Amino acid sequence: MMTVLITGASSGIGAGLAKSWADDGYRVIACGRDPARLAALQQHSPNISVCQFDMTDGEACRIALSDCRPDLAILCAGTCEYLDRGEVDAALVERVMRTNFLGPVNCLAALQAQLVRGSRVVLVSSMAHWLPFPRAEAYGASKAALSWFARSLRLDWEPKGIAVTTVSPGFVDTPLTRKNDFAMPGQVSVDSAVTAIRRGLAKGKDHIAFPVGFGLMMRLLAALPDVVQRTLLRRMVRP
Repeated sequence: MMTVLITGASSGIGAGLAKSWADDGYRVIACGRDPARLAALQQHSPNISVCQFDMTDGEACRIALSDCRPDLAILCAGTCEYLDRGEVDAALVERVMRTNFLGPVNCLAALQAQLVRGSRVVLVSSMAHWLPFPRAEAYGASKAALSWFARSLRLDWEPKGIAVTTVSPGFVDTPLTRKNDFAMPGQVSVDSAVTAIRRGLAKGKDHIAFPVGFGLMMRLLAALPDVVQRTLLRRMVRP
């Protein structure tokens, strides 16, 4: 039976993926920080076991993930905080970077010796880093770092037969995005996100981006000259 390990499994996309794979008979190791949510998730299926730890703690990752041996590892946990009026908050930026970038790196360091030829690692990034959105300095930078890391790691792990996939979602209706106080065009449900990710992985894709229409629009905007991008994005700056 294939083993799927998922971080950030206590809510949102992670929880949706855990339930989906468990329903299909896979062994799922659901990882997260919230014991109550993990316990509720475990009740969904006997195929789900839970693992509680803080991925920003490297030693905690090493201990918790010491003998998981996943065939597929999906590093899905993430957070988002915004800077207001361009006021740089170093503590805020550190929190976001630790969760969105260093957390997955800690997990990879803990899991790498257990991965074998045919294993696949999935790093959930975001379309947000394709454009320099106002207020998104910390979030965009953390996802840009994660995507760059994944692209480089893919090359180094190819000779080992270990695949690396990056996922770039647009807006997905999760507890995290519900905190946003702005319009979220192209927003999709968790079920739609799960379908897109599983479909892309079934095809062995290196990069999965969804929804397709919104992703195409973002790609087109990202291809515009910087001066045009700035002109468009200035409209989003808050006084």
